[in-house]
Amino acid sequence: MSRSAAPQANSAVRSTEAAQMRNPAPPAVTLYARENPEFGERVAHATALLQSVSSEFPGRVVLASSLGAEDMVLIDMISRQRLPIPVATLDTGRLHAQTLALIERSERRYALSIERHAPRAEAVITFVDREGADAMYRSVELRKACCALRKLEPLQRLLAGREAWITGLRRDQSGTRLDVPFREHDADGRVKLNPLADWRWSDVWHYIAVHQVPYNPLHDAHMPSIGCEPCTRAISLGEDFRAGRWWWEDQSAKECGLHFNDRSPRTDVEPSATADDHLHHLAPAA
Repeated sequence: MSRSAAPQANSAVRSTEAAQMRNPAPPAVTLYARENPEFGERVAHATALLQSVSSEFPGRVVLASSLGAEDMVLIDMISRQRLPIPVATLDTGRLHAQTLALIERSERRYALSIERHAPRAEAVITFVDREGADAMYRSVELRKACCALRKLEPLQRLLAGREAWITGLRRDQSGTRLDVPFREHDADGRVKLNPLADWRWSDVWHYIAVHQVPYNPLHDAHMPSIGCEPCTRAISLGEDFRAGRWWWEDQSAKECGLHFNDRSPRTDVEPSATADDHLHHLAPAA
């Protein structure tokens, strides 16, 4: 996308959001929550994994939270089990106001202090001065460079001194995540735990409904995957779970590098949310 095309992309997002405000959708909990037969077993298994990693790496494990629906479930589980697992997030400088507000809501609800790891100010200033605030629209390389300074470098500081981290990755989020294991090692050899790997989208929202877990109101606007404000839009009926992320790019891979692995996108299976039950409830976005 060229520099001149960036305003058009922003205009399209604003038009979609305006249409949704005129015709608001039911809350995400109403749309998506449904109890599956495996729900109780999945909750028990995820809880056991959290308890195990907490015991195995006392004081050396962290929940790296994006504050998405899955991560809010994990925060609630950790709180209910009174596990000594800190919660940390990346404050990229381009997050939605709703996401920032959710940090404070979560801290009040669970009586915890969420670590915030921001990009280095001088690196951001240099990049923006050289490439512009909306450089991500101009090329994949510039978008990845933006992700690197706003996410990847702060993540390294978030993980420094820690031997294990916990994420909200699920297998049906995208074609590149269909083989996500419950436990793996990242590129630096740390243990990476994905307790919700086998959860469905409906499981996530059933848990949120049952336990009244706070969540980002942007989920109510058909944004199942929420990142930085310039790089997130609502999805429409039939679109992939992560289609609203970097939507101007090639649709084959929707990753910023935080969860890099050597798993190639699967083409033998209908990927992610296009095969998931949540899309059956979506009304097309205008």
